This record gives sequence, C-alpha cells and structure tokens, in this order.
Amino acid sequence: MSPDPLAARLIAELLRAGSTVATCESLTGGLVGATLTQVPGASAAYRGGLVTYASDLKTSLAGVDAEWIAQRGVINAPTAQMMALGCARVCEASIGLACTGVAGPDPQDGEPAGTVYICAALRDHGDQARAERLRLSGDREEIRHQTVVSLFRSALRLLEGGS
Repeated sequence: MSPDPLAARLIAELLRAGSTVATCESLTGGLVGATLTQVPGASAAYRGGLVTYASDLKTSLAGVDAEWIAQRGVINAPTAQMMALGCARVCEASIGLACTGVAGPDPQDGEPAGTVYICAALRDHGDQARAERLRLSGDREEIRHQTVVSLFRSALRLLEGGS
C-alpha cells in the first residue's frame, strides 16, 4: 500500500519546519498514527501516539481532566484540546493531534454518529489550541477516514501559520 499523499505532505512539512508530532486518538483507534507511519522517513517527525479509546485512558494517559469528562463527556472541543496538548507533552512533540467523536452506528454521549472533534495544537501554546467540530456522514470506516483527512488538513494549516 502506498503512503497517503496528505500524510506524506504533512511529514514533509513537519521535517521542513523542524517540528515533531504526536497523536491522541479515540474513534480512529490508531488509524492516524498508522497512516503517518506509512510514509518513508516518518520516524524523523512522528514521536508516537496514544490510543485512548476508553474514556478513562484520556485521563490517565493524556491528562484530560477527569471531572470534566464526568460532567461533560468526551465528545466536545475542550476534550479534544486537552488530548492534543496532553499527547504533545507526554510524547515530547512540538505538535499534538487529537480526535474524539462518534463513528457509529449508535449515538454516544447524546451525539449522533459523525459528530467528531479534532484539534491540532502547539505544545507550548495551549491558548492557541483550537478544536474543530465536524459533522461527517457515511459508515464507520468512512467517518474514521474523513477524520484522519480532516486532522491532517488541520495540522497543515497550523504549520502554515493559520488556525
């Protein structure tokens, strides 16, 4: 299988910028990291990732506030932000990428399938971490794939100085 062109572009931009990246994934279950590591030379930019499919792992591994999760659940912008900043910190990367949401087919935390939050964040600039809400459609596989693509695009915008 050849590398995903968007992943290859992201790795190239990370290398050009002298940056590193880490991931914290929920609904994608490791697909973000797997897609990045298909790119030859990815090890120079990809530090590693956390697959926090279970909510308690978002707290214990990525440092998401447990009280926040208890009160608000995990499918929201602040959780995505905390996940992105947490994985960057834990993996000692300059950029953290995170996704949390519902791939379906059933709703979760009152949110329908296709509700996803992504965040690309600079580790040392948490105040600039901006999560995006996505409303995706399709089956589980399509929603997971669209999440990866959206997260890579968000990371590229961050590297290009956009938001």
